[in-house]
This record gives sequence, structure tokens and C-alpha cells, in this order.
Amino acid sequence: MNRERMDEEMRMTLEGLGNLSLHLIETKLGAKECASLCCVNKRLRDSATDDSLWRTFCIQDLQLQEPLDPSANPTSSFKVAYQTWRQTFSSYPWPLVKRVKNCWDTLKNWTAIQFPEATHTLQKGASEADLKDVEDKLGVNLPLSTKLLYRFCNGQELPVQDPQFGSPLGIIGGYLFYDHLVNVYLLPLTQVITQTKQFGFSNTSKYIVVASSSTYVQKLFFLNCVTGQLCVGTSKLSTDGEMMPCVLVPAISQCHTMLLWLEEHGRRLESGIIRLREEGKLRSINLFPEAAPSCSTAVTSGVQIRASAVFVPELSYLEKGPEYWFSYSIRMSLLSEGCIANGTTFPSCQLYWRHWIIRGKDGVVSEVDGEAVIGQYPLLYPNRKEFVYESCTPLPSCPGSVEGDFTFVPGRLTNPKGGPFMVEVAQFPLQLPDYVY
Repeated sequence: MNRERMDEEMRMTLEGLGNLSLHLIETKLGAKECASLCCVNKRLRDSATDDSLWRTFCIQDLQLQEPLDPSANPTSSFKVAYQTWRQTFSSYPWPLVKRVKNCWDTLKNWTAIQFPEATHTLQKGASEADLKDVEDKLGVNLPLSTKLLYRFCNGQELPVQDPQFGSPLGIIGGYLFYDHLVNVYLLPLTQVITQTKQFGFSNTSKYIVVASSSTYVQKLFFLNCVTGQLCVGTSKLSTDGEMMPCVLVPAISQCHTMLLWLEEHGRRLESGIIRLREEGKLRSINLFPEAAPSCSTAVTSGVQIRASAVFVPELSYLEKGPEYWFSYSIRMSLLSEGCIANGTTFPSCQLYWRHWIIRGKDGVVSEVDGEAVIGQYPLLYPNRKEFVYESCTPLPSCPGSVEGDFTFVPGRLTNPKGGPFMVEVAQFPLQLPDYVY
């Protein structure tokens, strides 16, 4: 009896190992091949229809933890969910479908956690009929990847805002310096049609407007529907129609540059290279880099200075000149130990003087000495919020850089506690980025 029990246990163990091996093999084969296995024999059919296998495919291909269809409705099983996805997007290459879904998952997951107020502006995916309407009204053929981007999310519908200050909820984000305020959002298809026609493109044009600033400062992004290249208008857009490409790195397929652009944007958000900026109760995506090598950090005598720049295409021009405009952001704070001047620690310090050296490709462009920054003399205390200010500079050639120093006094200017001391602003780059936003 013991012998029979041992034989049965051994048989069940071997069968279990066989099923496990079969499951692993099926997982490696993929969904299409597993569907074919159902026609071979009963054992393979039972194994290939096991829902745990299709759950694996749903996770691997679509990052689905639940059996949901493309409209986020529950289905009866992971197998049904997977089949529904394949049928819904049967006219598109499946690897491209997976890639576009992953792109939007990254953006939507980030906004859901970090920027929920912007999540509510993201629209449900467009239908094939919506896409056909755009093509018919604008006389274009949309690239496949662009169609898929809109199938998963039909841009943003922003709330009505002040025409000067616009909405801070653009998913692409922007920057502010002086009175130049930009915040860019993705257009829903209805606005793609409207803004493309408003800009004056005829039905024979290859360009459509796909993203725009929500503020009075005009910043427009155009998709070339023939090549798939994404472009942004320069300062000569209205007079000469000048644009520049938004993806400046070699791409495997130029027809997917809008997708590449959004993928890189999602990567920067997810990794913290760019972050939210808070102004009072308003929050927006801030395009000034927050991480090295684009952002420099220097600590001198307890004062920390972080600095970075962003290329400003809507002020730049390329053909006649050229002239490249950059905005730079300086963030200063006093660390917890306070400032250290002449061997003594003080609980506060105040800015008095600035010194800038701005270089272009061919040498020093300008050297600036002056009191304060943008007319302000920030007073720093330990562990307070950073004092932030933005300015801008043109360059006749790229790449370039900015470096310099600040002069602080311990205590405050009206009641100094010691002699002035210098604080370094480490060099940070002024260069055309690989991706222009």
C-alpha cells in the first residue's frame, strides 16, 4: 500500500512538474501561439485556455492586473479581456499598441499620484470615426502612432481660465520668467481641427496643430502628417512659417516622433528630472530640470544654489541670425546649520550682489555685475522654502553655459552681523536639448 501511495505521489509530482514546464513554455511562446495549441490535443487545449496563463499575457503586454476591456469595463476572464484588446486594435501593429498604451499608462499613473487635478482634464480615447473626421476635414492621413495616441486619450479639455494666465493644468507644462508665461496642453481632436484652420493651413497642408499654450503667449506644436515629424514654432512662425523639430536625436522611425516625444516626457516626469511647481494654490508642471547634469548644485558656507536652464523655442529663430533664447531658474536656500561666515555661524543671510558670466560656443557673450536679482534681495533662513527666480538670455551660438557667484551678508542688509561672503553658482549648460518642449 505504501508503495502504491509513493508511486501515485511520484506520478502526481511529475505531472505537476510537467504542467509547470508546459505553462512556462506557453508563456514564452506568447498569446498567438498558445491560441494555436488549442487545436493540437485536449491536454494542450486545457493548458492553453487556463486563465492564469492569460493573466500573465495581460500583465506582460498590457499591464492589466484585472480583466478589463479597452474601455475599462470588466470582462469575464483574462482571456476574454486579451481577445477584446486584440480585436479592438486589430488594424494596428500589436507591438505599437503595447508601446502606446505603456506611454499613456506612464503619464496617467504619474498624474493620478502627483497631479490629480490635471488627470480630470484627460479625455477618453477617440473613436475611429473621430479620427476619420479629422482626416476628412483637414485633408491629411494621420500617422498610425498618432492615431493610437488619440485612441487611448483624446487630448485635454481644460477649464475656462483667464485669457492672460490661462490654465496651469497642461500635461506638457512650461515656465515663467518676467511676463512670459507658457503652459502647454495636448489638444483634443475638435481643437486640432479648429486651431489648424485658424492658423491658416488649407486642406492641402501636411501640418496639423496638436499642442498649444493655454496662455496669451503663443506656443504651438505641429505634426507633419507626411513624415510624422513633430515641430514647434519659433519667433518667426507668424512671419516666415519657421518651425524646428522637437526630436533632435536619431530616431529609428521618424513617423513616431510624437510618440517618442511623449515617452521621453513621461520618463522625465517619472524619474523626477522635471517636477511640479507650486505658486500659491496653483500647481503646474515646471520644465526647468531638477537633476544633474542639466541642473547644477553648489553649497558654499551653508547656502545652497541650484540652477538650470530651458530652451525657449518660441523666442528663438534659426535661419537668419541665428538667435537661441534660454530661460534659467535659480533656486537658493539656507541649509539647516545656517550660514558660516568668517568662522562664525549665523541663523540668516541676505543677498546683496550678483555676478554672471554667460558663454556661447564662441566665447563670453556677456558678464553681468549688479545688485539684487530681479529687484529683490532675498533673506534666507534655515529649512525654509527655496527662493526661486527666473530670467532669460539670448545666445548667438550653441552650446553655452552660465556660471557666477552671489555676495551675501550674514544677518540682513540693514543689520549685518559680519563681513560679506561669496557663494558659488556652479556652471550649468545652455544647449539645444534632445527633445524640445
